[in-house]
Amino acid sequence: MAAVEGQALQWRKSSRSANEANCVEVAFAGDDVHTRDSKNPAGQHLVFGSEAWLGFVRGLRNGRFEEPSRS
Repeated sequence: MAAVEGQALQWRKSSRSANEANCVEVAFAGDDVHTRDSKNPAGQHLVFGSEAWLGFVRGLRNGRFEEPSRS
């Protein structure tokens, strides 16, 4: 498990993920947001600044990353 300044990260997975295999877990540490693949918790993870993460979450909520409908 990764640690930040001697503290273990507390990983969280979305309650909406249910038993799906494609899940991302997040851990908050200071101004950083750590992300990892829930299928590979011992693997590498990405770290984003809080402002970048907030922008990403806002984009999700606004549908910015949804696939366009095909007519």
